[in-house]
Amino acid sequence: MKNWLMIFSLLASLLIGVSPVLADAAPGDVIVTLGEDLSEEQKNKLLEEMGVSQEIEPIIVTNKEEHQYLGQYISKAQIGTRALSSSKITIGEKDSGLTVTTNNITWVSEEMYVNSLVTAGVKDAEVYITAPFEVSGTAALTGLIKAYEITANIEIPEEQKQVANEEMVQSAQLGEKFGVEKATELMTRIKEEIAQNPPKTEQELRTLIEKVAADLGITLTEEELQSLISLFNKMKELNIDWNQVQDQLEQARNNLDEFLNREETKSFIQSFIDFLLTIVDGIKNMLSK
Repeated sequence: MKNWLMIFSLLASLLIGVSPVLADAAPGDVIVTLGEDLSEEQKNKLLEEMGVSQEIEPIIVTNKEEHQYLGQYISKAQIGTRALSSSKITIGEKDSGLTVTTNNITWVSEEMYVNSLVTAGVKDAEVYITAPFEVSGTAALTGLIKAYEITANIEIPEEQKQVANEEMVQSAQLGEKFGVEKATELMTRIKEEIAQNPPKTEQELRTLIEKVAADLGITLTEEELQSLISLFNKMKELNIDWNQVQDQLEQARNNLDEFLNREETKSFIQSFIDFLLTIVDGIKNMLSK
């Protein structure tokens, strides 16, 4: 159910401030990233899972690169010593929207990937992130940054990559405390508010964040609040196109509504509910005996 309910939620922060990111890519183009520490058998199975040929030339992601971009924000133990998570990016048609699905990714949610991609200005693509078993998902994020940089034939400034990773980490950490949905909605609404009413001072930004958090029933510590203020100030310095951010967030929501309204989706959800009701009836019958 996780993947069904989170498909279009609002991700791992990539290529902030670069637009258009996919200038050299055409609809239908496929980019694959693989963690360097996968065994040959694991690589082949992941490529088969992604539905791509083993002849494709993947972009390799190393554990050293993970530590380079995440080492300032999370512990070495959490990053780990192996790069395993991998991804497939399919470039979509103009205005088709952005979607992310994951498999065996435990720390970075689909919402966080999408949200950060929207912040970055990335749009109109299908992203699939996977691993041979449950992993945090940090190597996939690093790989996506690397893949888009190579595909668009551009060099993304180091500070942009660092801010992107910082956003992903803060989202994930807030998700651990308040839940993935609330943490993602917090980041999303802050961006929407900034797009509609850009704060002119740090105090206005603080007030904006506090109001959004209060509306969601989230109580931030002073440290968490300061971290968010610092993060969004850094984004401001990178000259993010907030109008594009708002447009893409709305597109992501529309994609989710469309998905949930499909007949096959309704059928799946109804079947699942019927299954749960059968279990409940069974329990009730047992208790009545």
